[in-house]
Amino acid sequence: MALVSNVLTQVFITLVAVAGVYVLTGLTGMFSLGQAAFMAIGAYASGLLVIRLHMPIPLAILLAVLLATVVGYLIGYPVVRLRRDYISLVTLGFGEAIAALLNRMTKLTGGASGLTGIPRRVGLGIAAVSAIAALALVAFFKTSKYGRQCIALRGDELAARAMGIDVTRIKMIAFLLSVALTSYSGCLYAFYMSYVDPTGFGWKRSADWVIMVFFGGVNSLTGSTIGAFILSALPQMLRGLQNYRYVIYAVLVLLIINFRPSGLLGEWELTPRNLRAIPANIKRALDKKSKEAR
Repeated sequence: MALVSNVLTQVFITLVAVAGVYVLTGLTGMFSLGQAAFMAIGAYASGLLVIRLHMPIPLAILLAVLLATVVGYLIGYPVVRLRRDYISLVTLGFGEAIAALLNRMTKLTGGASGLTGIPRRVGLGIAAVSAIAALALVAFFKTSKYGRQCIALRGDELAARAMGIDVTRIKMIAFLLSVALTSYSGCLYAFYMSYVDPTGFGWKRSADWVIMVFFGGVNSLTGSTIGAFILSALPQMLRGLQNYRYVIYAVLVLLIINFRPSGLLGEWELTPRNLRAIPANIKRALDKKSKEAR
């Protein structure tokens, strides 16, 4: 039971971060290989505020998310003006720079030994509520005016500009929302694990989140959620195959690219309207097969 609770808690924390990556990649088409750096900022900042300044945990989390958002604005202001391929390169460099900085700040962050003594206050309940709230926020954002504008510029940025959409502003809004969610997941992670170190926030973690989004369906929040749930729970359940994690990921991605290029769910979303349409779609498929059999 303890193992299941541990796995689910880590899955829900990952879902918060993947919700942020979905906003950036799924809605706007931007790729960031440095999102884990914002998770690190949230984890270290909240942990240090509680350990060194003895702040209440909710206030420490709020200030840590605000700090990460400010850093995100400073990084995002020039980044969102770049081409999409350059954005991934710049964020990769930023992520590695943050990891190197955390390694060198031995007196403040513990360096390579990590930051210890963080109180454990996050459990399965808090992680689950946080994941549901994050997904609900992203779902609301997707259906809002800003979400529709993100989707428009993802399809054709020049056409979006011609329609009067402030592309740079919309990209920045999406980027900052993504940063806030990712940094919050870092806070949850710190107060669940009671220990953080720089090796846990490298570019591989950022790449994992992007893979999860594409695996489930880059155009579907529901698909990205299912993809994150499967790919984050799988390594936890199959610890004996931990060394083959990226081999398994590579095989899954190749299968998806070849047989489901748009991901497991494509653009399908879990909405009341789509749920009501499932029986009719099944009946239509069965009727089609019946006719073909004849």
